[in-house]
Amino acid sequence: MVKLKKSTDITVLGLTPVITLLTLVLLTSLSFAQEAAPPTVDTGDTAWMLTSSALVLMMTIPGLFLFYGGLVRAKNTLGTVMQSFIIVGLISIQWALWGYSLAFGPDKGGIIGSLAWVGLKGVGLDPNPDYAATIPHQAFMIYQLMFAIITPALITGAFAERAKFSTFIIFILLWATFIYDPLAHWVWGVGGWLRKLGALDFAGGTVVHISSGISALAAAMMFGRRIGYGHEAMPPHNLPFSIIGASLLWVGWFGFNAGSALAAGGLATSAFVATHMATAAAALSWMFMDWIFRGKPTVLGAASGAVAGLVAITPASGFVGPISSIIIGIGAGVFCSIACNVKPKLGYDDSLDVVGVHGIGGTWGALATGLFASKAINAAGNDGLFFGNPGQLWVQFVAVVVTWVFAFVGTLIILYILKVIMGLRVSEEEEQMGLDLSQHEEKSYTM
Repeated sequence: MVKLKKSTDITVLGLTPVITLLTLVLLTSLSFAQEAAPPTVDTGDTAWMLTSSALVLMMTIPGLFLFYGGLVRAKNTLGTVMQSFIIVGLISIQWALWGYSLAFGPDKGGIIGSLAWVGLKGVGLDPNPDYAATIPHQAFMIYQLMFAIITPALITGAFAERAKFSTFIIFILLWATFIYDPLAHWVWGVGGWLRKLGALDFAGGTVVHISSGISALAAAMMFGRRIGYGHEAMPPHNLPFSIIGASLLWVGWFGFNAGSALAAGGLATSAFVATHMATAAAALSWMFMDWIFRGKPTVLGAASGAVAGLVAITPASGFVGPISSIIIGIGAGVFCSIACNVKPKLGYDDSLDVVGVHGIGGTWGALATGLFASKAINAAGNDGLFFGNPGQLWVQFVAVVVTWVFAFVGTLIILYILKVIMGLRVSEEEEQMGLDLSQHEEKSYTM
């Protein structure tokens, strides 16, 4: 009995190292298998991103075209609406054929994406973990398309009521290709030089708003003033249209900012809250600016303030808390109101205040990100000046200056070439007639 037990113990002891070795090999194999497993699509995240894509599209059609369409004179309503509407078609095709590849394709020197994804080659239904690990690559692509659509549409407010439609089409395609796509790669593309520098732009302060606002300044200068500007009244012909449009922008912007979390979770929630608080604060602050300096709180001022707040919080929305977002919103209402009020003294005719709202609002928002950003809100970001990191404000300043110069100079070059080849404006007779009839042979109203 004793000998048998002793023999059994020896056998067990002899097998123990073998069992241990096999266990380690099995665990190691499982670990490698888990590391090699491709990222999987999360249905909740995908549903949120597709919803956000639809919300951002709603910002352009019908949000922006109602906002802009109500602000112009009645004879230019359809012409203004048509510009936003047709941009959806133009940029969608441009994005699929080459735009997405230039903006987000494999990096070439930190400046531009390669043409590896031309025609959406390789952009399939599996996630691309470089950008979003839980949604299909095509979901990320279509979401980014909606940003590419609304950005040039914003510029159209600067040359409203006087642009040739044929020139407009070529301008939009050239601007998207040579201004928007490279800038998107610099800031958001893997390997982009501003991204590597550490510039924070959660949802498009530089890429969307500064680029469109400063390009609008260049466009206003190149197109020149409307006939009668400064001498005859040019009030909005349908302010309720504009308020409806601004309201749709407010709602759609949740897809713009909260959607930029690229997942349904805490960060999306934080961006959603920050967006709403900043917008509310900006609507109130612009309204009070009107009340103080004009004697009455205006409806257009409140709506413009809301849009300014949406613009300013965009780059910061994923990096700041609710109180910081309120401060950013108050600043947006004050600064953008001042910018729009001093416009007549500066002499340029930015028909619908794109420079004052998007250029100044985007600049304030990008710099404010360098003030109020906090890693407690988003660990993937950075702390700003007020949270112990003054260097982030400098990085934000560099990104702002680069975007200003690139967008302004690039737009001037594009428009100068088009002016020489095609001409920018309709004739004086066609402008007096209105774009609805002169460019489209249709009337907005039959009364």
